[in-house]
Amino acid sequence: MAQNLREQIADNIITVLKDMDDPSPVLVTREPFVVQELAITQFPAILVTAVTEERSTITMGIPGAGRRQGTIQFRIQGFVRGTELDLKRNDLIERIEEALDGDRYRSLTASGVTDSQITVIEVIERQPPLAEISVTFEVKYHYLRTAT
Repeated sequence: MAQNLREQIADNIITVLKDMDDPSPVLVTREPFVVQELAITQFPAILVTAVTEERSTITMGIPGAGRRQGTIQFRIQGFVRGTELDLKRNDLIERIEEALDGDRYRSLTASGVTDSQITVIEVIERQPPLAEISVTFEVKYHYLRTAT
């Protein structure tokens, strides 16, 4: 069975983030983890989760058919540890942005992805020696809904 587009997009994001330049993350996953339980050697760490998805109709046709548009928001949480936390946090933000901007179509143009971009970057307060960032990443796509 073919993998659905949402999974293809999420897998692409994970692959791209794993291949980032320094500071390259040691842990990149979609599986939730307790950051305080990570070993020092597992930082920087990144958690990717789908947050929301909006959909709208582009073309009308017979009921249950037509072209649709979707926008998925992913939350990319980045964690760093040690000293010079502001510097490490900023470096991680820059690397994430550079990595994701390398291909705004997520290598999925033929599947319907029309654009992707970072829309929000937030610094999350944490007790040192930990620091956290949250990046909102939106992926827009089109798909054809067919009547059954």
